[in-house]
Amino acid sequence: MSKPRWHPPAGPPFGSLGGAALYEGFATNGLFTESPFMEFKTGAGTKPIQETVVAFSNAEGGTLLIGVTDEGSIVGASGGKGQATSDAAHDSVRAVRDPGRYQIHQLDVDGREVVAVSVCRRVEGFAQMADGRVLQRRGARNAALMGAELADFVSQRLRRRYEQTDTAVPVPPGDGTLPLRALDGSDWLTQAPAERLVELGLATPQGTLTVAGALLLLRAPQEHLGKAYVEVFRYPGDSAEYDRRMEIVGPLHHQIESAARFVGEELGVELVVVGMQRHELPKLPTVVLREAIANALAHRDYQAAGTATRIDLYPDRVVVRSPGGLLEPVTVENIRDQQAARNTDLIRVLRRLGLAEDAGRGVDVMQDVMQSEMLDPPRFADHGTAVEVILPIRSAVSPLERTWIRELQQRGHLEPADRLVLVAAARGQALSNRSVRDLLHVDSVAARRTLRRLRDGGYLDQVGSRGGALYRLGSGLSPPLGVTLAPTQLLDEVADLAVRRPITNADVRRHTGLDRQQALHVLQVLVRQERLRQVGERRTSHYLSTGMLGESS
Repeated sequence: MSKPRWHPPAGPPFGSLGGAALYEGFATNGLFTESPFMEFKTGAGTKPIQETVVAFSNAEGGTLLIGVTDEGSIVGASGGKGQATSDAAHDSVRAVRDPGRYQIHQLDVDGREVVAVSVCRRVEGFAQMADGRVLQRRGARNAALMGAELADFVSQRLRRRYEQTDTAVPVPPGDGTLPLRALDGSDWLTQAPAERLVELGLATPQGTLTVAGALLLLRAPQEHLGKAYVEVFRYPGDSAEYDRRMEIVGPLHHQIESAARFVGEELGVELVVVGMQRHELPKLPTVVLREAIANALAHRDYQAAGTATRIDLYPDRVVVRSPGGLLEPVTVENIRDQQAARNTDLIRVLRRLGLAEDAGRGVDVMQDVMQSEMLDPPRFADHGTAVEVILPIRSAVSPLERTWIRELQQRGHLEPADRLVLVAAARGQALSNRSVRDLLHVDSVAARRTLRRLRDGGYLDQVGSRGGALYRLGSGLSPPLGVTLAPTQLLDEVADLAVRRPITNADVRRHTGLDRQQALHVLQVLVRQERLRQVGERRTSHYLSTGMLGESS
């Protein structure tokens, strides 16, 4: 018995990318027909996908289902490869100019994979094909706009960027480009500075600053643009009340550098000793902090003059909040794959000054550096009126283990996956293909490639062969005791050290590679267990074995 034909409700179902209910109805009830909000394709052809995305973006939004015939029969994504079809759809949309926000989902319908591309109406501006065509959804077809109709449509959708607004503030007297030239260290603004400022969008032909120019060239842009500065709040522990507040003002490039430096100093570093080497490990990588702050200032909505860019410092995270939501077609889900700039003139100059990454690279840098440092990944949230970047100050890998991996990298390049595998091996785990698959969330081929690469590089020793092969940390590697010992073994090691002579926190750090707080914790546990006795306080503290006390008495 065939399933009943199901039709979507009247009106656009994807105005807020909330298509879950429609997907569920499709999967449960079966087929429906093409409409102003629905398009079917059997394959992931680049041009048809792009035309439909452009047409939906310029109308009321809609959904493209890949793996469904024009008549509504489900044939499934090509070759049953839903992920490959999703990737191809992402690549196709990436070539569209200014599409609306979109999401891509893989659906299982009666055992067949269907890929759904849901597209929102573009609120500001309009979408175009790479060849310049402007399409709009009309009924169940994608219509090309031409002539007077195109002119009317474009005039309704165009908008002037706020950063180009004339502030009526005169260009600073003398050489108004001096702040930028001093920072850049070159002569790119020396010739005809007034004309150059106009070309860059920083000034008008009448000699007044645009919003972008005021942000870069005025000593106190907040005097003319409202809260065009950074506020930093520090929260101790789990308190909802901050104990320190700082305003960072000045030209935009000064705000970026000063805010990154201030936050880095507030967070501090982890002091780790490995062997004879003392390492200072930043709580968060400097490049990540700077990129998060630069992104927030470069992409914020400066029309929100009553709201500052905000940085909240917590013991376990840093939150950077930028006024203004994500621009179309960017969403939290596709933020690494899509780019849209609210302040293109501002970003162009910041890039020239080395304070902004190339288009779309900022998020890549934050994610890749956090991964390479084995820290939890950054998270992103779009609240409509503001975008947040959350940088966790935590990891399943300890500072000691991260430092040890850094030392290993001096022997040769390590992939991010290699680092996690080596940490597991250093903890005493005998690794198999299955355990590496579970650890890295990869298939058996990728796990085998990782294990063999580390074996061939001398990082792992193989025991056994084929399906029974196990891999242990290479015999030539010697991680610090704090990595290799279990908690109870670590306590025994420190207790035995105190049997020979009184010990201090520094002695424990040198012997085990633990940091100051970790060493203090071990000592305090041994005192509570009455295996050690503390003499003195704070920096004068030393610890005696209770066995030594008994013998001396």
